[in-house]
Amino acid sequence: MLTIGKLAKAAGTSVETVRWYEREGLIAAPPRSRSNYRSYGQRDLARLCFIRRARELGFSLDQVRGLLDLSENGGRDCRHVDALAKEHLDAIDRRIADLGRLRDELARLLKSCDGGALADCRIVEALSPAGQWFD
Repeated sequence: MLTIGKLAKAAGTSVETVRWYEREGLIAAPPRSRSNYRSYGQRDLARLCFIRRARELGFSLDQVRGLLDLSENGGRDCRHVDALAKEHLDAIDRRIADLGRLRDELARLLKSCDGGALADCRIVEALSPAGQWFD
């Protein structure tokens, strides 16, 4: 059996993260020892490692819940997991495209800047509503 500190350390996370996952319902509240310490087992450690890895891959808490629900029935078809992962990958691709556009726009603004007085700054002008300065 593991205390919350040992569980967190073994999973590479913090005690507060373990508590938060418990509050979010991703990890069941464990039984307590006679001295009122939380008492976790290897199944809890495996579940916490699964959650941590899914979060590292950018899955939302709701997606992690879905993955956990799906993973608890090993006899199910993995196409549901594939669909969830594909949806997440599509969202990542959209974010990458958005970031590329943001990068290009910022690079364009930086290229248009010749230095000089702030009143002539193209970047501030582009960020200001209708090119107006704040007074």
